[in-house]
Amino acid sequence: MTATLPTATDPQSTAAIAAAAVVVDPVRPADTAPAPRPHRTVTARPFVRFRSSRPDLLLCGALLLVILLVQGWNITAFPALSDDEGTYLAQAWAVQQGEGLAHYTYWYDHPPLGWIQIAGLTWLPSLLGPESMTVASMRYAMLAVSAASAVLLYVLARRLWLPRWAAGLAMGLFGLSPLSVVLQREIFLDNLAVMWMLLAFCLAASPSRHLWHHFGSGLAAATAVLTKETMLVVLPALLVTMWRHSHRDTRKFAVTGAITACTLIGLAYPLYALLNGELFPGKGHVSLIGGITYQMGREGSGFILDPGSGSHGVFQSWLYYDTVLPLGGLAGAVLLLVTYRWSVTARALAGPALAVVILGLVAMRPSGYLPAMYVIQALPFLALVLAGGAASVAHAVLRRGTNRVPVYARWALAAVLATAAAGYLVPRWYEGNRTALTVDANGPYRQAAAWLGTEVADPRGTRVLLDDALWLDAVHAGFEPGNGAIWFYKADLDPAVTQTLPRGWRDVDYVVSSPTVRRDARNLPTVKAALEHSAPVAVFGTGEDRIEIRRTTPDPKTETETESGGRR
Repeated sequence: MTATLPTATDPQSTAAIAAAAVVVDPVRPADTAPAPRPHRTVTARPFVRFRSSRPDLLLCGALLLVILLVQGWNITAFPALSDDEGTYLAQAWAVQQGEGLAHYTYWYDHPPLGWIQIAGLTWLPSLLGPESMTVASMRYAMLAVSAASAVLLYVLARRLWLPRWAAGLAMGLFGLSPLSVVLQREIFLDNLAVMWMLLAFCLAASPSRHLWHHFGSGLAAATAVLTKETMLVVLPALLVTMWRHSHRDTRKFAVTGAITACTLIGLAYPLYALLNGELFPGKGHVSLIGGITYQMGREGSGFILDPGSGSHGVFQSWLYYDTVLPLGGLAGAVLLLVTYRWSVTARALAGPALAVVILGLVAMRPSGYLPAMYVIQALPFLALVLAGGAASVAHAVLRRGTNRVPVYARWALAAVLATAAAGYLVPRWYEGNRTALTVDANGPYRQAAAWLGTEVADPRGTRVLLDDALWLDAVHAGFEPGNGAIWFYKADLDPAVTQTLPRGWRDVDYVVSSPTVRRDARNLPTVKAALEHSAPVAVFGTGEDRIEIRRTTPDPKTETETESGGRR
């Protein structure tokens, strides 16, 4: 039997169409079909296909160009090169050269997936110009990571129901904050991990709700954790987002599948250690458990609110570049979680808000260690929370009370609020970004690298202690990797290196005294002795940021030899 819908001229068409829209069980007589439910207004979830939305593409593309211009300008000169950057790039170089997972003994300090990705990003430039494989020049590879993260943040904002302008605001806050400009330039594992975690959130909030999107979210989350293990604390926020945005009928299956995929991929790391016989501590080898024990038991930097602690100094360095994003985002995240039951925006942004609160609580551990790059992991979620708060305020001003307040008055109030916010934010961001765009903090490093390449007569037969920021420069200058150019930590901490220095500092020819070396030498006997028994032959820069090339003087007759360019 063929059913037909009534025409518009049928006097009973309205009732008939409503009845036809009811799903009727075919095995049940039509006269027993349930009556239509009373009409109610349902707010449909906006379905935005980013790739086919021209306004979204134009806005995102324009913001992306601005972000890349600001982050890429003066990228090799500011901020100052860090030992962490040099370490990750040197390990990536070792992967490229087939030397293993690190340029020295890999001791499970971090999962190796992070610098394996860096090796992939820097492979083509290093192939075209091997001498360009240095920290400053390879910072350009991080622009690709910044671009991907900024686009993913925009997509995530739209999938979390934020209006187009608010998504653009989140992208701008994330990519143009002076704090972001400084930290996202640097070769840090955290930047890569944030990119993968944002992909996981985008897949978790997919409006199409395909099961494979949730499985893919679990895989992306596992990749983020294996890139930087501290991203593990963000996983509860990811699960909240997935739970809210998955289909009710398949929610348990989707979440279970995502957790399983994340767990199985994450177990690859301990499995690798187990197969190498390095899972548990033992005599004569490194171990994963030993690396974790060291990381968990390392000396803390104190409570973040204690004015005399190292953590407080790190916190102040964040606020020096930007106070709006860290403080405003944290306050907004707490407010969103408190108003979860009454605010649509709070429910939509529950996952990012929870991520901000968790990361904030971890940073406030009284005895924990707080590295300077830790805030990178919170930057995208802080930007989302602030943009969501701005969207809530705009909605309250422009959409509510339409019968009481004239339209022009509401728009005027919105304009005043936006102008006040811009007036507070823009001057502060301008000062912070002007420093990043104009200051050259790496002149002493370039001069020291040039000196090592031109003033040492026999690099292959010379040993120099230096930090990893200059390690690849020394290798390109002809020093032997590992035992000629020696990462200063390894002279005291790596048995494979210490056994090549039976006389300790007396087997070292030069020490490059950088701020990092001077800071950490007090806990490294060989390095400390080398500094004490050496004299400067070249000094670049002034004050605490200076870099000294120091030649060891084991023979008292040579202690007066301090002229620049002295050779062994």
